[in-house]
Amino acid sequence: MDNIIYLDDFCRYIATERRLSAYTLRNYEFELKRCQQLLEDTALWQANSKQLQSLLAKLHRQGLNARSIALCVSALKGFYSFLLKRGHLKLSPAAGLSAPKQAKSLPKNLDADAVSHLLTVSDDEPLSLRDNAMMELFYSSGLRLAELAGLDIKDIDVQAAQVRVLGKGDKMRIVPVGKMALSAIATWLKVRPSISDETALFTSIKGERLSHRSIQARLKLRGQQQALDAPLHPHKLRHSFATHMLESSGDLRAVQELLGHSDLATTQIYTHVDFQHLAQVYDMAHPRAKKGGN
Repeated sequence: MDNIIYLDDFCRYIATERRLSAYTLRNYEFELKRCQQLLEDTALWQANSKQLQSLLAKLHRQGLNARSIALCVSALKGFYSFLLKRGHLKLSPAAGLSAPKQAKSLPKNLDADAVSHLLTVSDDEPLSLRDNAMMELFYSSGLRLAELAGLDIKDIDVQAAQVRVLGKGDKMRIVPVGKMALSAIATWLKVRPSISDETALFTSIKGERLSHRSIQARLKLRGQQQALDAPLHPHKLRHSFATHMLESSGDLRAVQELLGHSDLATTQIYTHVDFQHLAQVYDMAHPRAKKGGN
C-alpha cells in the first residue's frame, strides 16, 4: 500500500511543485510502474542499489535502447530524491546509477533556400496566412512547439519587434522577432476570427486556440505541399534557426539565450551541424590548409 501512495505522491509532486510537463509526468509514471513490475515482490521504494542495477541490466537484455534506459534512470533518481526530501529514506539506492551514453544524432535542418521556398505563400486564404505566420515565427525566433502554441496576442510587441515566451520550467524570456515574421503575423491578425473571447495568437477558424497536434499537422501538410524531402515539424524550423544563427554569428552563448537552453551543452550540438561550412572557411583562411600552399 505504501508503494502506491509514494508513487502517487511523487507524481503529484513533479506535476505541482516541480511543474514538469504532462509528457514528462506520463513517461516517469510509466517507467516507475515498469520497474515495479520487474522487481516483482519488492516494493520500489524499498529496493536496494543492487536490485536497481539488476533491473537496468534486465531492461537492456529486453532490447531497450540507451535513450529509454536513460529515461528510466532519470525517473528512478527523481523518485528516490523525492523520498529523501520527504524523509522516507536516508540514502538513495539510485545514487550510483548511470545512464548509458547515447549517440548524439545531429538535428536535421533546412537550408536558407528551402526555408524561403517553404514560406512562399501562394494564396491569401486565412488558413494559409495563419500557417505562414506560425512558420515565420518558428524560424524567426527559434520557438518550441509548446511556446508558440501558448502565445497570446499581447505577447507580441510589434514596436519593440520582440515576443515574450514562457519556456520550460515556466521561465520567461524575451526573443527578437524578424521583420518578415512581424509582417506575416500582422497579415494573419487582419483575417483572424474576431468573434471569439480567445486571447490566443494562433486560433482555428472557429476562434479556438490551436492544439499542439493541429500545429504539427498543418506544418506537415505545408511540407508535403512544398515537396520537402523529409516531413516538416516545429523542431526542424527551430533547428534551422539555431544552425543559421550560429553560421552567421558564431556566438554560442547568444544562441543559448535565444533558444532558452539552461545548459550550454544542449546548444553545443548545433556546432557540429555546420562542420562543412567551418571546413570551407578553414580551407580558405588557414595558410597551411591547402596542399602545395606557400
